Amino acid sequence: QVQLVESGGGLVQAGGSLRLSCAASGRTFASHAMGWFRQAPGKEREYVAAISWNGGRTDYADSVNGRFTISRDNAKNSVYLQMNSLKPEDTAVYYCAADLTYNGPYYLSSLSSSYTYWGQGTQVIVSS
Repeated sequence: QVQLVESGGGLVQAGGSLRLSCAASGRTFASHAMGWFRQAPGKEREYVAAISWNGGRTDYADSVNGRFTISRDNAKNSVYLQMNSLKPEDTAVYYCAADLTYNGPYYLSSLSSSYTYWGQGTQVIVSS
């Protein structure tokens, strides 16, 4: 059974930092791009960041660029999201996802429809 399990969410004050982790099991995703998305209450799920299979390319939504860093450790079948300078508008449930489509080794999609496997999410709350 394939599973993606996020952890590391919590309550933090504005300006603080959190590091989210996503551990995969049931199969390896070392050959696939991975992404992070988030969904705030009453809003659509939105793209946050993505990373290519070997970490050679990363991409970020404008809203988090310069504050968030995505990384991965294929030996641990895991992907991470370091979030710095957090703002109240970053409050959301954060999901990691695996993209099993193939459009080139460094193609990164910001579309949730491109991602096949999803975790259950981890809550991040940023207080002002």
